[in-house]
Amino acid sequence: MTTTSKTNLLLHALINAQLHDPYAYLGLHREHTQVLVRVFRAFDAQVWIQTSVGFEPMQCIHPEGIFEWRSKSMPLMPYRLRVEAKDPKHTVYEVYDPYAFALQLSDHDLYLFNQGKLWQAYRMLGAQPVRNAGVDGMRFAVWAPNAERVSIVGDFNHWNGKMHPMKVHHASGVWELFIPELLSNIHYKFEIRNRNSGEILVKTDPYAKQYELRPNTAALIPAHSSYHWQDASWMAHRADWDWLHAPLNILEIHAGSWKRHPDGRFYTYRELAEHLLPYVLEMGFTHIELMPVSEHPLDESWGYQTTGYFAVTSRFGSPDDFRFFVDACHQGGIGVILDWVPAHFPQDTFALARFDGTALYEHEDPRLGFHQDWGTYIFNYGRNEVKSFLLSSAHFWLSEFHLDGLRVDAVASMLYLDYSRKHGEWLPNKYGGRENLEAIDFLRELNIMVHGEFPGALTLAEESTAWPGVSRPTYVGGLGFSMKWNMGWMHDTLSYMHQNPIYRRYHHEQLTFSQLYAYTENFVLPFSHDEVVHGKGSLWNKMPGDAWQKFSGVRLLLVYQMTCPGKKLNFMGNEFAQQREWRVSHELDWHLLEQQPHVGVQAAARDLNHCYQNIPALHQLDFTAEGFHWIDCQDADQSIISYLRRAMNGSFILVVLNFTPVPRTGYRIGVPAAGIYREIFNSDSTYYGGSNVGNLGNIASVSEPWMGFADSMAITLPPLAGVIFSWQELSVD
Repeated sequence: MTTTSKTNLLLHALINAQLHDPYAYLGLHREHTQVLVRVFRAFDAQVWIQTSVGFEPMQCIHPEGIFEWRSKSMPLMPYRLRVEAKDPKHTVYEVYDPYAFALQLSDHDLYLFNQGKLWQAYRMLGAQPVRNAGVDGMRFAVWAPNAERVSIVGDFNHWNGKMHPMKVHHASGVWELFIPELLSNIHYKFEIRNRNSGEILVKTDPYAKQYELRPNTAALIPAHSSYHWQDASWMAHRADWDWLHAPLNILEIHAGSWKRHPDGRFYTYRELAEHLLPYVLEMGFTHIELMPVSEHPLDESWGYQTTGYFAVTSRFGSPDDFRFFVDACHQGGIGVILDWVPAHFPQDTFALARFDGTALYEHEDPRLGFHQDWGTYIFNYGRNEVKSFLLSSAHFWLSEFHLDGLRVDAVASMLYLDYSRKHGEWLPNKYGGRENLEAIDFLRELNIMVHGEFPGALTLAEESTAWPGVSRPTYVGGLGFSMKWNMGWMHDTLSYMHQNPIYRRYHHEQLTFSQLYAYTENFVLPFSHDEVVHGKGSLWNKMPGDAWQKFSGVRLLLVYQMTCPGKKLNFMGNEFAQQREWRVSHELDWHLLEQQPHVGVQAAARDLNHCYQNIPALHQLDFTAEGFHWIDCQDADQSIISYLRRAMNGSFILVVLNFTPVPRTGYRIGVPAAGIYREIFNSDSTYYGGSNVGNLGNIASVSEPWMGFADSMAITLPPLAGVIFSWQELSVD
């Protein structure tokens, strides 16, 4: 093939948006003794190139806007163009040609990316502000190995896919192009032509740091962050934080429906810092867990159908606004955990789904790659580039926003190939089993990375099965999570509380069974958003009986949760007995706090939270059997349980719970030491909206053996209530 024929083929491919290698035709070339520069300026009438003697005209060789310049001398490099636009004003301006600049991505980074080991891929791919040959601009990079052509389209080129075709690094499948002097806050996407089918796809950037406001889906070239963090003290403390023995009490928040403005507008991240943070501090929580604030197109997905794995949703503000929120929390002594979704992604055609015309991030076979329950795609964890993507996403949130942990959604769906599938609807692993070996490896790598790179940061697994060692180190065969949600405890507890008190005696084991496995994992005891939606009713509505019994039941439930071994989590609204199910489109029913029973529940929750924080026996030994001891777990007939919680120094508190509306007077319990037992909390107090049945402060034990203890005391047990006692030694005069 002659040089002319090859050139014509390249020109034809460029004009038809099929040019695989734009540098083969555009930019600077040598032909024999001449220097040749070609540029593509579809929206310009005339073009000049800067040389050592000034700007020289380029010849238009094709009506689509192909211009050439030939000379025996080199232009000034990188060469600059003066152009006259085709607009009515014939605007003249100067630009650099993108094809005058060399590629920048290193072979080492590309190798790590292809090996699944590039934990900071968000610094390589996507839109990166860089300096190239002394010129500032934006470097774009995207992984699309099955593309024939990839172009950057956006505001700056009239969304024309012919204008800025990218260069591929063949071994990696990563495409790259530097566009000089491109400003921030410009919209862009990638236009991809599949090499086999010729299908044209317009995709938003998977690594974008910011997107335009829904329902629009373009990525935004990010502005440089000027945020100055002021949480150095918090971060230093976190690095040495003994979270195994510290209080962890989480308020789960949906940022769009905690509160709203009277006109329905969302609170911004900065407004949440102003209003949510003081509330959390007053209520005695230690951490906020945010339901996903990664970018997502549909409000009704609650954030769980993520399309922007490296971008804070623009619904509530900018990335720096979110930094301000996290920083304010840290300065106030509150940690921030993010709900993160590596289990699946939505079918939206503008995002990851069949990204380059093939199943790139997902599996081709729907028996591996499609969630029937949720209508979403499953990540292909065996593909190294997908691992780099997900590991980098986790790294990004923890690094860029100083987050204190990730709650990993739907871990059970990742672990099992037959999750929610019937026979014949799934494919076994290479050993014939149901375990997703690639997902297991990914989760272990995730936890190794998080705990190694971010000391003190937590990973919490929402895992609902009996998979062993979820919160055990990887070096002993575990998955490496810090903690696991105790879904069994939650289901048993709520099932028990739903029973009419008359019949609770027949379900007593639902209160006691969890102690058989309570220390096999580092458990969190969750009453999350999942328990107050889809017809399940709010916590208040789960309680049987009249309104008085419902409020008493919620207070009793919170006492049980706060005194059981395990860290704590409650969804917003639980703490004041929200009556309606959670609705993503409305704020919580804050007007309920004009009613005394709701104020009482809120006061009880606040005082319990502070007890949990301030009493070592309630949190230091959450994960070991030494921290818990039954006094009596067998009083099923009266639906009463009693137990001790111990601290590392041997101090203890005593808890007695009455799950019937019948007050019990003279109820004898064994105690581990002689002395005075002070009633430090009573959920039936009038202060909390109860009937004020109780023990009037202090009770002295007597030397009467009971329940295996040498001493005992007779107490008054209020109806549908829990009481907590602390011990002090009898003084000897």
